[in-house]
Amino acid sequence: MATVELRDVRKTYSDEEIIKGVSMTIRDREFVVFVGPSGCGKSTLLRMIAGLEEISAGDLLIDGARVNDMGPAERGLAMVFQSYALYPHMNVYRNMEFSLRLAGMPEAERRHRIADVARILQLEPYLNHKPGQLSGGQRQRVAIGRAIVRNPKVFLFDEPLSNLDAALRGQMRVELATLHRRLGATTIYVTHDQVEAMTMADRIVVLRKGVVEQIGTPLELYHRPRNLFVAQFMGSPAMNLLPARVVARSDREITVTTGPLTVVLPMDGTALETGASVTLGVRPEHVGLHDGGTTQGLVEISERLGAATLLHVRLSDGTQIVVQTGGDNADRPDTPVSVAPDPEHCHLFDADGMALDHSAAHPLLVGS
Repeated sequence: MATVELRDVRKTYSDEEIIKGVSMTIRDREFVVFVGPSGCGKSTLLRMIAGLEEISAGDLLIDGARVNDMGPAERGLAMVFQSYALYPHMNVYRNMEFSLRLAGMPEAERRHRIADVARILQLEPYLNHKPGQLSGGQRQRVAIGRAIVRNPKVFLFDEPLSNLDAALRGQMRVELATLHRRLGATTIYVTHDQVEAMTMADRIVVLRKGVVEQIGTPLELYHRPRNLFVAQFMGSPAMNLLPARVVARSDREITVTTGPLTVVLPMDGTALETGASVTLGVRPEHVGLHDGGTTQGLVEISERLGAATLLHVRLSDGTQIVVQTGGDNADRPDTPVSVAPDPEHCHLFDADGMALDHSAAHPLLVGS
C-alpha cells in the first residue's frame, strides 16, 4: 500500500481560499477519517488527493513522490463516491471488470480477481444482476468491489453510506471496518457523521472552514479535545458546555463558578485573570444523579433510547444540562433531581475556546 503526505496544501477558488494550509501524514495501512460539518472542505481535500481538484499551493506526496502534476489515473488511487456511479446497463461482473478491461488486463486474470473480490464482499450470487435489481447496500458493495479489483495504493471514500438507512449504515460500518482489516489498505474516508468517524477510524482529522482543528485517535479527540469546536462536534450526545467565571487562581488550581456550581480544578491558573470568562465542559455520561446533592434541577424531557436514557435537566438558575443515565431510569418530566458532574472528567476552555491542560491532576467539585 502507500503513505500519503500533505505539505501546506491549499485550494483557492477565485479570491476565496477553501483549504487553508493543511499538513498531515497518513501512514501505510492506516484508516484515516476526515470529518466536519458541511462546507468544512473535507470532500474538496479528498478530491485534491484524488487528482479531481487542482492543488493551488503546497505539495501532495504518495510514497514520497510528489504527484501534484499527475492525473487521477497515474496516482494509483481508487475512489468510492456517495452516489454508487454504477453502469445501469451492465451486470455486477461487468461493472467490476470495466476498468480492468480498459487497462488491458488478460481475461483469465480479470476473472480470478473479480471472483476473489466477489467472495470477500459476498457478491457471488449477484454477479449476473444489474444494479437496478440490487438493494442500496448491495450496490454500495459493488462500488467498493469495483475499487478493490484495481488493487490501488490508496482507497478514497467520499461519504459512501449517506444514501443508506440507519440500520444499513450500521451494518456497512462493520463491513467496511472488517474489509480494512482483511486488506490492510491505506484508506481515507470522508463523512459528516462523527459516529462513523469514531467507530471506524485509526485516526480522525477534524476540519472546520478549511482548517484542521485536531488530529488524533477517536478516544484522544473524545477525552482530550483541543478546543470548544472539537469538544462539541465529537460525541453524541454533545458535551455540556457551561459559561463560567474564574473566581480564584494560583499556580496549583483554578476555581470557577457556573450557575449553582463551583468547581476547583487543580491546574496552573496563572495564565488566567480573576473574573475571566471561561467555559466548563462535561459529557452527559459524566454527570451523575445523586440524592441529597446540592445542585437541584427539574427534568424537562426524558429520551429513552433502550440501553440509556437522556435526561434534559433545567438547573435552578435556568441553565440546561443533559444527563445520560441507565436505560431503566424512571424519572419523568417535572421530576426534581440533584445532579453532580464527575470531577475527574471536567474540561475547561479559555475565552478563545482553547482547552486548558489539566493532565497534572483531576478536578474537584464543590457544591455552592
